[in-house]
Amino acid sequence: MISVSDALDFVLSTSLNYGQEIVLLEEAIGRILGEDILSDRAFPPFDRVTMDGIAIDFESLKNENQKYPIESIAPAGSPQISLVDNTKCIEVMTGAVLPSGTDTVIRYEDLDIIDDSCTILSKVKKRQNVHKQGSDYYVNSLLLSKGHKIKAIDINVLATVGKSSIVVRKLPTVAILSSGDELVSVNTTPLPHQIRMSNVHMLVSRLRELGLNSKHFHIADNKSEIENTLNTLINQYDVILMSGGVSMGKFDFIPESLVSLGVECLFHKVAQRPGKPFWFGKSKDVTVFAFPGNPVSTLACFHKYFIPWLAKCTEQIYCLPSVILRTTTSFKPNLTFFAQAKIKFENGKIYADISKGNGSGDMVHPTIMDGFIELPRGKDVYEEGEVYSFIPFHSILK
Repeated sequence: MISVSDALDFVLSTSLNYGQEIVLLEEAIGRILGEDILSDRAFPPFDRVTMDGIAIDFESLKNENQKYPIESIAPAGSPQISLVDNTKCIEVMTGAVLPSGTDTVIRYEDLDIIDDSCTILSKVKKRQNVHKQGSDYYVNSLLLSKGHKIKAIDINVLATVGKSSIVVRKLPTVAILSSGDELVSVNTTPLPHQIRMSNVHMLVSRLRELGLNSKHFHIADNKSEIENTLNTLINQYDVILMSGGVSMGKFDFIPESLVSLGVECLFHKVAQRPGKPFWFGKSKDVTVFAFPGNPVSTLACFHKYFIPWLAKCTEQIYCLPSVILRTTTSFKPNLTFFAQAKIKFENGKIYADISKGNGSGDMVHPTIMDGFIELPRGKDVYEEGEVYSFIPFHSILK
């Protein structure tokens, strides 16, 4: 049995770069850029009017109450027009190209317009209400860097520079494998000795949140069926996530089946609770995360090990927030304890209240929690006010 830190080191040491692929703009959210995004033109691409009003030649302005007859109008989306007589003005709309021969815009709120003539009612500064061409970015300016995780706000930038398709880092293909004769499908009425599958649906959904598609398979507690299914999946997928069948039961055939198929066991059993029976292995073609079957154990191992591994595969920096214990808690076994907790933001700090629930089989309790506090082994009392790492299993921003 190895420590949590050693187990994480083993997992991270197996990370792989799965290459790159091209996705459509509408599929890019949450993906990792595989290319630098450069401006294809200046931003803004022309001297842009920022207020509805009139455009004038500032040099023609003599006094605050000067009148300017309206010469023409420049709507947004039209080619640039020119001011012929600099003693006159052009009406301009927000987003329009600033007319040639003008350099200053006065908004309607600062004008009195009577009979197609504008009287200026306020002080005017040269080039006011004009967004100068190239003042934000020049041509070929770096807008988004390779390795950046694409957020909704970034779609603006990608669309603006004409990126209808984007090079992103390729994600691993994932198979999720559940095992056990006691498990039945969600739409089945279970017999007294059966339960409905749940872990796999959580994993499928959590992977979807992370941008990964996956496919679910189920096998009975039959050694030949386990080996045949695993052999197929090993040759078809980059990653296999498993839930159940890795403990010490007489029907837990998965560990020996994996080894017999050429998957090297890097460790089996970690000094932690929940999730102690976690099995991890790798071959040339596949990485296998075999989690214990209890729901909270699967939840803990997935977030402690798989998510950091995925972040490293895509060259993302993975940082955990720190939280402050609000109450003293105790844990006697010499194991790292992933304690379920609910957090609260107060005065710029994150506080956590531990709530242990009803053990690793209680799948309901995590739905009202925010994640796990990682309480390191080596002590059995964790004092109020102490600071520990927090592993969120959903967004902690409410």
